[in-house]
Amino acid sequence: MIEVRRAGPDDGEVLGEIHAAAWEVAYAPFFEKEFAAGAVESRRIRWHKRIADGTGTILLAVLDGRPLALSAHLPSQTRPGVAEISSFYCHPHGWGGGVAAALMTATLRRIREEGFAQTHLWTLRDTPQSRRFYVKCGFTESGAARSFDFGDGNALVQVEYERAC
Repeated sequence: MIEVRRAGPDDGEVLGEIHAAAWEVAYAPFFEKEFAAGAVESRRIRWHKRIADGTGTILLAVLDGRPLALSAHLPSQTRPGVAEISSFYCHPHGWGGGVAAALMTATLRRIREEGFAQTHLWTLRDTPQSRRFYVKCGFTESGAARSFDFGDGNALVQVEYERAC
């Protein structure tokens, strides 16, 4: 059974573990080993602050009692009246099990409930698995691309996806 709920103050550690595990598999190969290791560790500890700040909505998906996926969304800073999914990560142990799809459905429903009719997100151009997932969830490429530096001075290309809620 998949349960999706709003993340609470006690969920920082589990959110960090999901983010770190997913990021390590999907993103770390793009970086030098030392930078990637530090980036993975930083993802383990940043969620307590994000929850405490109360900026946006953070959802947690739990499959049979095991937390496996997270999403975060907020009003877009670049597209007025549109929501932005700023984080969407599924632990590799949950890949292919339906938990990410259930979380996306719940995320889109929550975005609609918050009064948004449209949402967008950015993902790395060179991550075909995530791009296929977003298309499967009804997103389409907007045609926009941008360079994004994760902090190592090596900008990577991100592509934008969008869809109605």
